[in-house]
Amino acid sequence: MASPTRTFHIAVIGGGPAGLMAAEVLAGGGATVALYDAMPSVGRKFLLAGVGGMNITHAEAFEPFVSRYRARAPELRRLLQAFPPQALRDWIHGLGIDTFVGSSGRVFPTDMKAAPLLRAWLKRLREAGVSIHTRHRWLGWTAEGALRFATPEGERTLTAHATVLALGGGSWARLGSDGAWVPRLEALGVPVAPLRPANCGFEVNGWSSLLVERFAGAPLKAVGLGLPGGPSRKGEFILTTTGIEGSLVYAFSAEIREAIERTGQATVLVDLLPDRPLAAVEAALVRPRGTQSMANHLRRQLRLEGAKAALLRELTGPESYADPQALARAIKALPLTLARPRPLDEAISSAGGVPFEALDARLMVRARPGLFCAGEMLDWEAPTGGYLLSACFASGRVAAEGALAWLQEHNR
Repeated sequence: MASPTRTFHIAVIGGGPAGLMAAEVLAGGGATVALYDAMPSVGRKFLLAGVGGMNITHAEAFEPFVSRYRARAPELRRLLQAFPPQALRDWIHGLGIDTFVGSSGRVFPTDMKAAPLLRAWLKRLREAGVSIHTRHRWLGWTAEGALRFATPEGERTLTAHATVLALGGGSWARLGSDGAWVPRLEALGVPVAPLRPANCGFEVNGWSSLLVERFAGAPLKAVGLGLPGGPSRKGEFILTTTGIEGSLVYAFSAEIREAIERTGQATVLVDLLPDRPLAAVEAALVRPRGTQSMANHLRRQLRLEGAKAALLRELTGPESYADPQALARAIKALPLTLARPRPLDEAISSAGGVPFEALDARLMVRARPGLFCAGEMLDWEAPTGGYLLSACFASGRVAAEGALAWLQEHNR
């Protein structure tokens, strides 16, 4: 991107990955950049997401990678082509942070931590001249079009030649992503798809007290999960006091949520023994058990015990336990009815936001020239596994490059 012929003052609002990336590109394009964030420090959700290991992107081939964005794959393909996963890895290496590919294809910094990456990045941004203003909560615009901020010293206004909004979605409000921007954009006539939980847990209409008391918080490892008629995946999830959560559940959260929205509930099928075919399970169960209880028979023949056995007992009746074939079918495809997602603020990410139809190819809001949007506030969703961060980084770059190009075209 060529440098502007004059100095442009550009405001970036939101200090997550999309906003920080936009600020870097804008400063590199010769603009004077001020970044504003409501929290006491930037990158808070980024840091917390990296506590268990900073999964930055994924190493799978580009087309399968893009397919993870489901209905919004065409729009995300264009953004990711501008900054594909390998380019993201190269960019991280440029910060002096090495990466490696894990056994699942997920890409991590070598030390697995987000903090060193963020520190190196902020140092480079400040060296590039980006000014960072924390505790500045964006309030919208004045009647004259100036940006309004609530600060510890009172309300402040400023005028920018262009603005990039990267305010996140609606999950983890305590870290700054509270969705407060929605009514401000709607007041401009910008449509916003309702923010909904994504990569989230789900509730059932009540577990038994026995399951809650003995097994809430227990993991179910090496199980399969899928929706009727669809593919099943192997992984693990956790029994909670209200339902289920965990990586295997998050992988299907969009499909589960959409089924609930359509019909009021969703049924998933749990395979308690995904490595054993149905015939083998049946053969084990029809073996004579003598005076043994069925619980002991399951444990001895199939090593089915603990939380797995408890869930089986919870979701089947006495008639299944009296019929080895029926019990085998339940073990291989145990129907679990889910009633609702957990609240949005508990979700890892959110679906909904500013639809791409309200933006031009540069991610500029059609209803307000000079205003650009990036990151999770756009209407897309993806599973965990590096896809969320990849799209945030890419959209921040595209919005920033769009802002520079738009300013040059309109200020010749």
